[in-house]
Amino acid sequence: MPKRVLIIDDEADICTVVQVALEELAGWQTVTAGSGAEGLRLAQTVEVDAILLDISMPDLDGFAIHQALQQNPSTQGIPVVVFTSKVLARDRARFATLNFAGVITKPFNPLTLAQQIATLLQWPLPTHP
Repeated sequence: MPKRVLIIDDEADICTVVQVALEELAGWQTVTAGSGAEGLRLAQTVEVDAILLDISMPDLDGFAIHQALQQNPSTQGIPVVVFTSKVLARDRARFATLNFAGVITKPFNPLTLAQQIATLLQWPLPTHP
């Protein structure tokens, strides 16, 4: 069964690039959410193996989403990889104090994205479908 990743990012172009990279290059399934509220709803209703979470979003930021995921018994076990352009030292320090599976910075390379996620989550390296 292929891995299923929930992508939560308010930038539609980013969602599309990530979706294509993970589906075409890794053979994984993806579900996308264009807002924090939609992402929380999908995390609770769709079975996913991991969440790729943008931090900077207008409705709920990634920190609020992560906190809500951690407080819900049905979602607290889902590994969350932060997907962000926030790379200042104070941001990295805050990421380190939270239970994130890893951080991937934007801009990113779509050709290596699946491998980065697989490494962070200790999944078998993706093979071409």
